[in-house]
Amino acid sequence: MEQNEIIKPENLVYEKPKLMNENPMHYCPGCSHGVIHKLIAEVVAEMGMEEETIGISPVGCAVFAYNYIDIDWEESAHGRAPALATAIKRLNPSKMVFTYQGDGDLAAIGTAETIHAANRGENIVIIFVNNAIYGMTGGQMAPTTLIGMKTATCPYGRDVNLNGYPLKITDLLAQLDGTCLVTRQSVHNAAAVRKAKKMLRKAFENSMAGKGTSIVEFVSTCSSGWKMTPEKANKWMEENMFPFYPLGDLKNV
Repeated sequence: MEQNEIIKPENLVYEKPKLMNENPMHYCPGCSHGVIHKLIAEVVAEMGMEEETIGISPVGCAVFAYNYIDIDWEESAHGRAPALATAIKRLNPSKMVFTYQGDGDLAAIGTAETIHAANRGENIVIIFVNNAIYGMTGGQMAPTTLIGMKTATCPYGRDVNLNGYPLKITDLLAQLDGTCLVTRQSVHNAAAVRKAKKMLRKAFENSMAGKGTSIVEFVSTCSSGWKMTPEKANKWMEENMFPFYPLGDLKNV
């Protein structure tokens, strides 16, 4: 194509990633999971690792990832994805291994597994979807729920005196010697999607280069749990989630 040639809209083709199958997605309208799935599928295919990638999904909305991305998957017990990923990667060091976890899974029941896998510097990627609520089980308060944010189990808003502070688990993981990349991204607009894909690629490359644990957090919406339209949820995330969970790299060795 010539440098000054005009690209006509009818000549643009937006293809579904080859690793995404034809199963209709069950996610709620506006949910970030679908876009994140798309990025994972694109990166794995672009790296030529379709046959060498193993994903681990635990309990929660994340558990359905295996239904949409055609790679090898293992399902772990709630919170135990990093422990299972550790075993798989150590037994199969040539494989590209990642976990796909929500905030309740990773930062509540799975806190110990997450911290110790990262502290050991396991050569895995941890993909962390943070929508500050338990989306699948009824919208309960999560470790990452913001102060004053209403949920099914704190209907008047999270109260520090009663519920404690939101857990900035990614900031904590960035302090560990075993992590080589800790980054916080989102998929709320096209520019953010491009940046997120770039950091996912870097995380996967780190794991194959034996550099240690990479964590990619996605600050996300949950329209159903937040009881908002997708448009309002996106705006609420920008105005409330981003100030507390600012986007960008927390650690990039």
